[in-house]
Amino acid sequence: MLADMEPVTHLLTGACLARTGLNRKAAYATLAMTLAAEVPDLDTLWAIRGPVAAFQHHRGWTHTLIGIPFEALVVVGVIWLLHRWRTRRGHTTLAPVRWGLLWCFCLLALGSHILLDWTNNYGVRPFFPFNAHWYAGSFVFIFEPVIFLALLTGLIAPSLFALINSEIGVRRQRFQGRGWAASALLIMVALWGWRAFEHHQAIDLALSGNYDDAPAELRRIFASPEPINPFRWHVVMDAPGFYQLASVNTWDRTVIAPPVDLLYKPPTTLATLSAKRSWLGEVYLDWSSYPIVTDIGPDGDGFTEVTFLDARFLYDTVLMHGRAHPPLSGVVYVDQDHRVHSMEMDGHEQR
Repeated sequence: MLADMEPVTHLLTGACLARTGLNRKAAYATLAMTLAAEVPDLDTLWAIRGPVAAFQHHRGWTHTLIGIPFEALVVVGVIWLLHRWRTRRGHTTLAPVRWGLLWCFCLLALGSHILLDWTNNYGVRPFFPFNAHWYAGSFVFIFEPVIFLALLTGLIAPSLFALINSEIGVRRQRFQGRGWAASALLIMVALWGWRAFEHHQAIDLALSGNYDDAPAELRRIFASPEPINPFRWHVVMDAPGFYQLASVNTWDRTVIAPPVDLLYKPPTTLATLSAKRSWLGEVYLDWSSYPIVTDIGPDGDGFTEVTFLDARFLYDTVLMHGRAHPPLSGVVYVDQDHRVHSMEMDGHEQR
């Protein structure tokens, strides 16, 4: 599913957080925090029950503030079993064993996962079930090469320098790489700040653009980052009756909004009303900020096809083809009695 921050970035973030000095405070900190940083994505196991179930629970309770204390307990439990296995074989640890402190470190790593996921345009609901609102920073693409390389360098560089030092006879330190890990995390935060600024600039440029059919009043505006080129943004402007899509370049301060990027909101039909009340429809409209629900008409079998799209993802990049194959799209098939016959999510049928 095109929605997750790249998993290795989560793992690297957890490892770098531990290497800032937390690994000196409690044994197994690096292992526990690396695992905890990716644990929330275990919600992908819901795919066993079908694509609609997977979509419903994606970034669900495992990505909430109320859920991470329990996830931290699970990680600490796994580490405790590993510790018992090691001690029975006579192994010792360099740092003291502090289970309570290790649980707190896991909370930090789990929180980093939610924070990283918030930076892209899919969104998270950290305060669910008390607040069901989706929050999305939308200033970093699902894979950010600069962040990835910074974190990877922060972990690998100390080992390389340790290898060089060992060849020239320098005594090896027990805990290495604190400065490198901290620098990598600072680079990530600095990049976030710059990208957030560019995001604000993109919205301002879009609002100042000239549009032939633009209304006097816009309800909302949303900007999504594009990969590779950090200055290009996909913009969705919500107006009464239609969505205006545009491409913004903050480097040369240009706004491109061809007529083809004016998407009129489809009319409501009996088929779309039935589709919206379906399992997929309710889940999709709960998540989607800029939905496009379209009655396509009867298919070859006589069922009315109703499609669900989100205007935030209707753009082409080197990593996705949002025009021809919109990601995160759903289809509900309705029979002549306006009853739901079947559902699909991203081309996979719910059985």
